[in-house]
Amino acid sequence: MNADSSKLLKNQSDYGAVRYTGTNVSMEVTGYKQVQWRVILCHILTVLTVGILRLIFYWKPVLEVLFKCHPCHLSQSDWVVIKDSFNQQFIARVCMEEVEDDCFPQSAEPSGDDNQIALAIGVLEDDWKDTIQLQKQEEKSVIRYFTFEGLRYIWIEKKGSFCKLSDLDEILTCEDIHKQQKGLSRHYQNKKRQVYGPNVIEVLVKSYFTLLVEEILNPFYIFQIFSIILWITEEYYYYAGCILFISVISISISLYQTHKQSVTLQNMVKLTLNVHVRRDSGEEEMVNSRDLVPGDCIVIPEDGIQIPCDAALLTGECMVNESMLTGESVPVMKTPLPVQDVIYSSEEHKRHTLFCGTQVVQSKSYSMDQQVLAVVVRTGFCTCKGELISSILYPKPLGFKFYKDAMKFIIFLGILALIGDVYSIVILEKQKVSVGRVLTRILDLITIIIPPALPAAMTVGTIYAQDRLKKYGIFCISPPRINICGKLKLICFDKTGTLTEEGLDFWGVVLVAGKNFDPIIHDTQHLVSSRMLHALATCHSVTLLNNQPIGDPLDLKMIESTGWILSDEITDFDISKKFGMKVLAVMKSPLLEEQPFGSKQEMILGILRRFPFASTLQRMSVITKKPDNSPLEVYMKGAPEMVASLCLKETVPADFSEVLRYYAKDGYRVLGLAYKTLSQDITFEAVHMLERNSVESEMTFLGFLIMRNILKPETKPVIDNLIRANFRTVMVTGDNMLTALNVARNCGMVGLTDKVIFANASPPSIGKPACVKFLPSDPASDLNGTELQQQSRNHSSEQSYYHFAINGKSFAVICDYFPDLLQKILLRGTVYARMAPNQKTQLVESLQKLEYTVGMCGDGANDCGALKAADAGISLSESEASVASPFTSKIDNIKCVPMVIREGRASLITSFGVFKYMAMYSMIQFVSVLIMYTINSNLGDWQYLYFDLVITTTVAILMGRTGPAKELVAQRPVGSLINITILGSLLLQTVLVILIQILTYTVTTTQSWFVPASTSSSGNKLPNYENTALFCVSGFQYLILATVLSKGQPFRKPLYSNVLFLIALIVLYAIMIFLTVYPLQFIRKILQLMFIDDMKFKLLLLGFAALQFFISFLFEIAIDNGFLNVCKKPLCKKESSKKLYKRLEKELCYNLAWPPLNEIIYAEPGNIVHVE
Repeated sequence: MNADSSKLLKNQSDYGAVRYTGTNVSMEVTGYKQVQWRVILCHILTVLTVGILRLIFYWKPVLEVLFKCHPCHLSQSDWVVIKDSFNQQFIARVCMEEVEDDCFPQSAEPSGDDNQIALAIGVLEDDWKDTIQLQKQEEKSVIRYFTFEGLRYIWIEKKGSFCKLSDLDEILTCEDIHKQQKGLSRHYQNKKRQVYGPNVIEVLVKSYFTLLVEEILNPFYIFQIFSIILWITEEYYYYAGCILFISVISISISLYQTHKQSVTLQNMVKLTLNVHVRRDSGEEEMVNSRDLVPGDCIVIPEDGIQIPCDAALLTGECMVNESMLTGESVPVMKTPLPVQDVIYSSEEHKRHTLFCGTQVVQSKSYSMDQQVLAVVVRTGFCTCKGELISSILYPKPLGFKFYKDAMKFIIFLGILALIGDVYSIVILEKQKVSVGRVLTRILDLITIIIPPALPAAMTVGTIYAQDRLKKYGIFCISPPRINICGKLKLICFDKTGTLTEEGLDFWGVVLVAGKNFDPIIHDTQHLVSSRMLHALATCHSVTLLNNQPIGDPLDLKMIESTGWILSDEITDFDISKKFGMKVLAVMKSPLLEEQPFGSKQEMILGILRRFPFASTLQRMSVITKKPDNSPLEVYMKGAPEMVASLCLKETVPADFSEVLRYYAKDGYRVLGLAYKTLSQDITFEAVHMLERNSVESEMTFLGFLIMRNILKPETKPVIDNLIRANFRTVMVTGDNMLTALNVARNCGMVGLTDKVIFANASPPSIGKPACVKFLPSDPASDLNGTELQQQSRNHSSEQSYYHFAINGKSFAVICDYFPDLLQKILLRGTVYARMAPNQKTQLVESLQKLEYTVGMCGDGANDCGALKAADAGISLSESEASVASPFTSKIDNIKCVPMVIREGRASLITSFGVFKYMAMYSMIQFVSVLIMYTINSNLGDWQYLYFDLVITTTVAILMGRTGPAKELVAQRPVGSLINITILGSLLLQTVLVILIQILTYTVTTTQSWFVPASTSSSGNKLPNYENTALFCVSGFQYLILATVLSKGQPFRKPLYSNVLFLIALIVLYAIMIFLTVYPLQFIRKILQLMFIDDMKFKLLLLGFAALQFFISFLFEIAIDNGFLNVCKKPLCKKESSKKLYKRLEKELCYNLAWPPLNEIIYAEPGNIVHVE
């Protein structure tokens, strides 16, 4: 019988599906019903296998469900198996919970008290009642649900699927949310809590005992326990005891760190406080935030509060610090949700949403008798903070090839162990060794060739790198990402605050004079009582906190240029009397003595309402009033093209584009300003009922505000450094195209002689398909596609000779209608302007589809999505631990980017070096033991102890301390173990180890004083000459390989810079020379070594070690210089690159018709691709 399952967006009538809002993760859900006889059989088999079956089920829970259950329809399931888009499988228990029918709405229309609406939780009556099942025999209503990654999925009978709880609220409109202003009854809230659960983001802190059991049941420690038992049976008591002691210490440290990290995350996430909630009776009640449910109306106190849920702001204004979520340190102004019949979205309406975990630093009501109110829309893991914490608790798999290849190599070592076992059985059988001893010997080989310390040793480099980054002020919440930084090829940068200074310097204003512009005015105080001056003084979202203005740096500079002062006297009776209505803030002109010569007058302007800046809208506006009876005025500022599009055509000067281009191409930040007069007879309440679209229309264009945004001094050297190191650098910004292009040229992303081509695309219109046209930035340029390609091929750097520049609108059109062109444009795209936050994320994901390893560096909330989507996101923030990105840098410039890359490369090379060393350590011991098995002998207890603890552990711990090289190089480290360089090195070194050990054994047996070991079939027969000679030579082999595999340049500093490691190697070499040439008697006794009086033979052993060092060193030098690749060429046909972007780059090099300049390309009919 086939399992019922379905994928997202497929037919949901028969199957279950779950969906994440705001992500591209789809899941396939399969239902299973428990079968009693299978459960009983499972218990019997668990007993018969001495718990081994239970252990397998612990490691692979899906197998337990498959064993105990049979597939069934989701509506009857007791368990569900969830398969995500990464092909990972998880299980979840389907729970049933009793509820009362009266917790569900009775009608879709408002009842008499106007607050019991069917849309209280966002679904109509039929769908809501589908979340319950009537158990007729008990006459009780129950809900069926399962919990996965903190989120609750409710069974909807009508849809035949489990739906995420937050999906039930997807049809809520802004009007619906406003209708919930009166709040819920206490009874209704309690019943809804049964469905939604408590409002907590729970980070489970397990007890030490639970952690201990889980740690011991880890395959690594199971293997360790098996090995210790085996060693005890072979009478390796000291070795087994030491390993046991180290394992106990390791487990203790691991338990402490795991518990500490869980407690730290829990403390960071934990948020329970008492909040005032409105009840439908008109009363207010203090409740614990754990009890909040969607639909509750909470009161925001004037002195602020930490928000315990996602809530839509209905009345008043709030200044909110969102640094915990976004890394953005500048507080954000939140305004009331508009009363519109549009679907509410926390992303689209984020300027009206208070997000969980953020801090309201100040709230302000619009009238004396009105409170600041917000309605809860999301709780628990459904909140924005919950989704971010979920991404930390349940991270998506990195998919880094290094980790996958490491597992493949361990399997290969296991196969090698089996081959060694076959050889051992044959040899030991000839010597008539007992079956028990043969069994222990072959099991011993498995513990030798598969080093149990390998996983821990491979993380050493990452730990050191993380510690070094922390000292520089760069914090990492996802250590495995450090290695990925070593493979970065393309870095995306935000512009403002990242490449350029955060604060903008006021440069001047350009006023409209009739049909043209006047010359620029640098001193705004000469704009005596003009509308431009009023726009500069009022069109902002600045507020006062402790009598200090806070807000966007651009707004602060703009106000500073006018000399006007923000007053917060909105409750003052005289102020209200002057304006005749309530105002949010008052702007006062400078004092008379501070005003320039000429006409002087004192003036105040009241701000009645703010429409905050939104990246998607590219504008903000305010409604203002003068103290007299003059009509209200609207002032707007934003992207010049957007502002002009909302103005009356006759008010926009004819030379608009020319003047805008003049300032933008010189790198100035240009904003457009406009105004509009409203009706005089309008109340304060009516002002707040106006729709934004109607207010921001038919404006009169005022002119340009010119701000100077200079590069940070560190930007150009870093960009030059990255380009020299063969990195692709890309700018993605919300700013004007010409401004962005100027900054790109100034910082070196676009060379001064490089050509720039604009990719302009237009969406389809009536009777006309979508089209795209490639235009050179310099109209005088007559280069064609062939000449561009020729010059590009002759260009010395991989950085393109020509660059595409594209804006957000064109990017959207190309993504939707020209998917075949998108990849070609991305290959040479360098400047992306006017990009919305979601487009930045889409760009990063599109580059990843070309198989680039992408880094992203930004500083603001608009970059959060891109920072999370990138392989390595670096947030420039003062926060030490922001969940906005894997890396958070307190360094406020892009110097942190090469630091992270250098540390990533050093960590990756260290991981490869340690892995190769641990593999060779196993091979050295494996070969030694196999040779000893030929005489039915083995290494001694203390010999194992010396090799494994004194040498190998010291090397593995200290090898990773070598720091990164000071300079970035064009060469990139390999990212895969299945590589000719890595495998060739291991193969050659292994062959050399085998030859040297066989040579040592052979030479030893030919000596005149040699006495063969006893031929008895029991015991290790120690000491003996064969063992002593192999002990001395193999000891040197461990140290020699530790030396030659500790590569320095080009990615790490030289070995001698790692002083502790260097000292350890010198000491260990000295000890081995001492043990070879003149071991003391008590040491010989402990290590079970034979006394050899022949000095020439001892020197010969040192000669073998020197020969090994010399040849090993030559091997590594030859491999580093590409010797193996040269040897491979005649034998193997040249393969095309596995990276998609490299293959496309090669194709474009030979496509002389690309790019087709000044030609219009139309979309093919039906060629529409919607990219989420």
